[in-house]
Amino acid sequence: MSGFQTPAGAFLNPDPQTNAQLLAAASDIVFVLGDTGMIEDVAFGSSELAPALAGMRGWVGRDWAETLNDDSHAKARELLADATRGPSRARHVNQLAPNGPQVPLLCTAAAGGNGHILVFGRDLRAVSALQQQLMEALQAVERDYGRLRQMETRYRVLFQMSAEPVLLAEASTLRITETNLAADRALALLAGPTSSRNLTDLFAPTAEPRLQSLLSQARAAGRAEDVPLRLAGGVREVLVSASLLRYEDKTFFMVRLAGGEAPDIRLPEGQSKLAAFLQVSPDGLVVTGGDGRVLATNPAFLTLAELGSPAQAQGELLGRFLGRQEVELEVLIANLRMRGPVRLLQTMLRGALGSESQVEVSAAELPGAGQASYGFAIRDVGPRIGGNTATIPAPVANLNELVGRVPLRELVRDATDVIEKLAIEAALELSSDNRALAAEMLGLSRQSLYVKLRRFNIGGPDAAEDAG
Repeated sequence: MSGFQTPAGAFLNPDPQTNAQLLAAASDIVFVLGDTGMIEDVAFGSSELAPALAGMRGWVGRDWAETLNDDSHAKARELLADATRGPSRARHVNQLAPNGPQVPLLCTAAAGGNGHILVFGRDLRAVSALQQQLMEALQAVERDYGRLRQMETRYRVLFQMSAEPVLLAEASTLRITETNLAADRALALLAGPTSSRNLTDLFAPTAEPRLQSLLSQARAAGRAEDVPLRLAGGVREVLVSASLLRYEDKTFFMVRLAGGEAPDIRLPEGQSKLAAFLQVSPDGLVVTGGDGRVLATNPAFLTLAELGSPAQAQGELLGRFLGRQEVELEVLIANLRMRGPVRLLQTMLRGALGSESQVEVSAAELPGAGQASYGFAIRDVGPRIGGNTATIPAPVANLNELVGRVPLRELVRDATDVIEKLAIEAALELSSDNRALAAEMLGLSRQSLYVKLRRFNIGGPDAAEDAG
């Protein structure tokens, strides 16, 4: 607390009444307490606070701490203890009102004359009201953000699942910014390399005047109906429609290609049957975005994850279901980005109702323009792993032969060592030998992991050097 530099010149009046008026005017409320904390007098400096605490004068003779709510008792004791050693630091207490809701006060205390303690309080109701409004505003923003994320997820799922080619292009430059899977196939088959990123590159030069007319109509009216345009390098025409979209300060065209007569856009019979097989495959299949959130699944994955409908999975992080810890999915996606496809990774799949299954996962990054996406094939191998005792180390698999010849304590110790070593080796394999991630997956500190690596002679001399 910073005090006056020349108090003697300003505070010469020895009149107690004048001093009391000064103290009351300087704070919203002032309590005069005895040396035991009993209320001896109360003065109000705020005309707004006095009605809220009307009846406080009837509490004279009561312990001031007892007139506060339970959470403020300890603060009151600390405040009074500090006052005996000098001016106290401010503390937030909640003052009970005789006939109304409690009032938040910011209080300081100082020693008065004749062993009294003066408690000065400032009314914080306006600040609390602002804090409450801020909290409500933040909650409203979070709710709106959640709704926007749900809408974005639904949009992306519908966008990617559409059987017709749909793409987004900037209205100013006609640069293609996003395409769905059907459009990716159309771009690859009809427009040459997918690196052609301008809308005009998709169509024959002779179709450009009609394309520009279509886009001008969309700019003026917000939508342009189907116009037949010839695709680049193609001998057939497709129907093209465009809608104008505005997002923040940018304008986009959403262009839809439709053409029942254009066999290039439709899947060949073999690919169509392959797509049908993916839906009935006994292995769980999942497509996620670059952030690991589910975009699409097949029924087998819903069965493994104990979900009733695709909508329950869409927008969820795949790490909610796949992996012993969510960090496993992060490691898996990092490996997909840096090293390419992952094959037959053994891990755990957790169902929404609490079940756990041993699974093998193969994954790859999906080709195409726009944001990154990944495909996962998940196979339940629980029965196969459970019945394969050939891979169990001898100290565990030969328990029947060891019981009676080796003390139980040694059996338990050896089995524990084997399991611990297997867990460390599995974590290192999952993390591609990233020991920081492996330690996090195992719930160990890095130093503890290095000690165990040296103990089990895992990782060779590097582990010993790191541990040192």
